[in-house]
Amino acid sequence: MTQPRRPMPPPLHIPKPGFGRRTPPAIFAPIMGLFGLGLGWRAVGSALADVILGAVALLFAFALVAYLAKPLRRRAALVEDLRVLPGRAGLAAASLSLMLMAASLAPIAPATATAIALLAFVLHLAFVALLVRVLLSGPPEGRVVTPVFHLSFVGFIIGGVAANALGYHQIAIWLLWSMLLPAAVIWAVSARQLITRIPPPPLRPLLAIHLAPACLFTIVASGAGLDDVALGFAALAGLIALALLAALRWLIAAGFSPLWGAFTFPLAAFATALLSVSEAQGMIGFIGLGVLALASVAVPVIAWRIFRMWPGGALAARTNASEA
Repeated sequence: MTQPRRPMPPPLHIPKPGFGRRTPPAIFAPIMGLFGLGLGWRAVGSALADVILGAVALLFAFALVAYLAKPLRRRAALVEDLRVLPGRAGLAAASLSLMLMAASLAPIAPATATAIALLAFVLHLAFVALLVRVLLSGPPEGRVVTPVFHLSFVGFIIGGVAANALGYHQIAIWLLWSMLLPAAVIWAVSARQLITRIPPPPLRPLLAIHLAPACLFTIVASGAGLDDVALGFAALAGLIALALLAALRWLIAAGFSPLWGAFTFPLAAFATALLSVSEAQGMIGFIGLGVLALASVAVPVIAWRIFRMWPGGALAARTNASEA
């Protein structure tokens, strides 16, 4: 009696050769954090800021070209990336990094910075419109509010950082007040979710994103001369930071993953917020310098660990990135 033939194993998937065919959007979250780190050093008037910001701008330009090679080959790749949480976070971070690049260039090349800021704002508007379309056309579970919503729907506040740097303080104030409502709604819904259900360990690092809006409100208010408002938002940022610090072991229970990129920008932004309201003086300034020192170690280390996963395809696989 003959033995039944064993089924053949599935064919081994070998990515097609070509530049950027599976560039993961997750590379942009740590780049956003590195931009934030450079702006933190600028807040203390250090010459190191321009070195950091220049290097990060070059890295961002390379990453952006690498990613754009994918939707230029196959437009559907962009929509496919928006259907998964790491892709949404990464693509939001890409357009927001362009805003941070504009803020970085403002003291050096204001005309160029203004053009980049306008481009970034338009691109982020287009990103949000496409994201809403993808959310509405997808399954209901995909529309659950997550901390990543801050990047998408509140991220315009970073335009206020660039506006202040370029001297357009009224625009910065308008962005500050207009972004307060969506941030408050996301905070409230997320707080209710935490009470009713515990997020799985792999997704817990994303909770660090809740710190970023409070820090950005502080930075924008301080830059626009709203000192009392800035102090109020700084107090809110401090409370969120303390809650995250107390829950740190719980947040990182799943071990290192690409989602640790969510820690980078909030940490750098918290340092900048404290330094902005204190002008690097007094106890708040001392704490801000300590947080900046911590960020100067943690942000590059996290970024390096994420970037080293990119060339071999591990980062794309772990974040379900699309392929062109």
